[in-house]
Formats: sequence, structure tokens, C-alpha cells
Amino acid sequence: MPDPASLTATAAARQIRAGTLHPVALMEACLARIAAREPEVRAFTHLVPDQARHAAAAASPGPLHGLPIGVKDVLDTADMPSEYGSPIWRGWHPRADAAAVASARRAGGVAIGKTVTTEFATRQPGPTANPRGLGHTPGGSSSGSAAGVADGFFPLAFGTQTAGSILRPAAYCGVVGYKPSFGMISRIGMKIMSDSLDTVGVMARSVADCALFAGAVSGRDLGDPDTKLDRVPRIGICRSPSWDKALPETAALLDRITTALSRAGAAVSERELPPRIAALTTAHPVVMNNESARALGWELATAREQISEGLRERLDFGLSRSEAELAKAYAVFAEAQAAFPAATEGLDMLVTPSAPGQAPKGLEWTGDPAFNFLWTSLHVPCVTVPAGEGPDGLPLGIQIVGRRGEDRAVLAWAQWVAAAID
Repeated sequence: MPDPASLTATAAARQIRAGTLHPVALMEACLARIAAREPEVRAFTHLVPDQARHAAAAASPGPLHGLPIGVKDVLDTADMPSEYGSPIWRGWHPRADAAAVASARRAGGVAIGKTVTTEFATRQPGPTANPRGLGHTPGGSSSGSAAGVADGFFPLAFGTQTAGSILRPAAYCGVVGYKPSFGMISRIGMKIMSDSLDTVGVMARSVADCALFAGAVSGRDLGDPDTKLDRVPRIGICRSPSWDKALPETAALLDRITTALSRAGAAVSERELPPRIAALTTAHPVVMNNESARALGWELATAREQISEGLRERLDFGLSRSEAELAKAYAVFAEAQAAFPAATEGLDMLVTPSAPGQAPKGLEWTGDPAFNFLWTSLHVPCVTVPAGEGPDGLPLGIQIVGRRGEDRAVLAWAQWVAAAID
């Protein structure tokens, strides 16, 4: 019998419903894995095993019944500290759960602990290592969530994305990451940095797991991506305006994936993005940094020296943008979002890299979101699935992108892609 800690969420849920796996047994398997590996991986900011055991024993029936969930430490939890990756908030205990966490618990999920985030989900990395190569970053800002799913600490985890904070770490750690359409999962009770960009999403070991989890916490029917589709997809291979950032392993990966998808029967063509969408390359940092500086107004006014130098620089950059520059950037956002449906006309999805390459060496930098920020700015759903290995044997991912609101279809097509390239 396989170790319960290695099960996908959907497989564990089936066994729990059938009575062949108890939530406490699943929790004990995850805690045993954590005890063995957490000293090296360091995915958690807060974990109390007895609290997790008690929560598993008391878990409510529902679609997530008894499934352990890692909660990124920018989402508030009433029974655990919420420190947002910053010394300014060390020891802070909110009174209520974030809406997404409350929804997960109501569906029977068990919040096993809080996972490491970069500073305010944006800059200074935490201590988490990539479980596939401990000398490499797991990516960020959802560092602990990605590493924990990859290493068997929990089958499901929350992430958030402002540029590339779900898709990139999921790709680096070899798991599935899903950034829903903007606003699909409630952000109430999240430490928001950019009101125009921040998106709550999920990580898991399969596309079906992501659909189960995100559907349960959003109240949406996202279907079963494992259901066989009645036709092959129409796919646009999109190198995107960030193609100059692609490392050799990613260039080779995209060529291999294109061939595999064609052999599987898909109608595959090249699809470039128009200039009004490419203009997000300069508009995104203006909007993100200005909104982040305003979101951290209290921290800047009362605890500036406890903000890392790198983040202070970006916040100061944001505050120094003129009214005209901000207006232009917001106009670019609106024009790009309006142009995207036409840019994908005749296609079911775009396929594009999830990251420039494999996870960079070292823990001081979480990698470049070059292949993610565009889609975050467009408010469209994206899924990354494992797609091979880089030169050091570290995971590579491929990203499936759809139109806003078409999340159910994007998840189904992502599973088709995952099967075609397996």
C-alpha cells in the first residue's frame, strides 16, 4: 500500500469516502514526512503537530474531508500566527480566518500549518529550499507551499500571485500550480499588496486536485479534468514578449512540447501577442510597485527600517511614479485585457513556458517571473504542469493559458496537455 503522504488529493479523498483511509492516518503520514524532511526543506513558519492531529480528527465531511492543506502566510488564520514574511508582523494573531481558509475548513479541509512566503509575498526570500535540489530555490513567493506539496508534507496548498508567485514555484518544484481568473477565489483576509493583480490560487500534485480544491473554496463547479474530452484542442504556441529570457533548456522544452502535442493530434500553430498586450512589460511594474507602496503605507511610516532594502527601493520607485505615468499604465492594462480575447481567437488555449528555466542555484533569489506577469496582468487563468527536467535534473514546467472566466475549460485542457506530454 502506498504511503498516504504520497497520494494525490483526489486519490486520498476517494479512500476517505470509501472508509479505507482515515483523516488522522493521512495526517500522521504527512507529519511523519515533515519530521523527516522539514529540517532541510524548511517549508513552514508555523506547525504544531498536536493541533494538526486534533483538527484532522474533527474535520467536517465535505469535498475536502480530512485533506491537509498548507496555508501561505499571507492568508490570515484565527488559530495560527500570520506574519506575512516580515519581522514587522512577528507574533501577530488575527481574530478570523481569511475567506479562502474559512471556505476550505467548511469543505472539510485541515489547515496543517502556515507556509513560508517571501517578504510581503514580494521580495526578501525565506529559508525554504527546493526539495528536488536543496541547493536551489523553490521559487517564490509561495515558496513553502510549492516545496511542501512536492515533498509530501500536504497534498494541497494555497498560493498567491502578483507576478509569478504560484506558477513559477510550482514549476521549479515539479508540481501543478493553478492561478484562477482574477477574483475567482476571495481575497478577503489576505495581506493584499496590489489590488489590481493579487490572485489567490492553489498548488497540488495533479490538475484534478487543483480543480477539486479551487472549486471547493470558490463555490464554482470546475468539473473533473480527468474526464475524457470529445475532441482534440486547438493550441497556440506562444513564446511571448519575454522569450529573450528563455534559457536553453526552456527553448528545447518548448520545441519538444510542440512536437508532442502535434503527435497527440492537437491543431498546433504559432501565436504572437499584439503590441498592446506586450506593452504590459513596462506597465506591470509601475502598477504593482505603486499599489504595493500604498498597501504598505503603515509599515513605511512606522517601521521603514524593518523593510528590506530591496523592497524599500521598489516601493520608493512606485511612489515616485507621476499621475500621468500611472494613468498610462492603467490604460495599458485595460487595453491589453480588452485585446486578449481577439488575440486568442480560434484557439482553446495558449501554451507557453512557466519559467525561464530550471530553479536557479542558491536561496537568495526566487527566480524571474518573466513568463508569468503578463498573464497575471491580463487576469486570465493559467495552469503549470510538470514537463521534464533541466540540466541538473530539476523540474521544468509548461504553462497553459486561457481566457478570463473559462477556468473549467483551461483545467480540462491542461490535463489533456499533461497526458499528451507524459
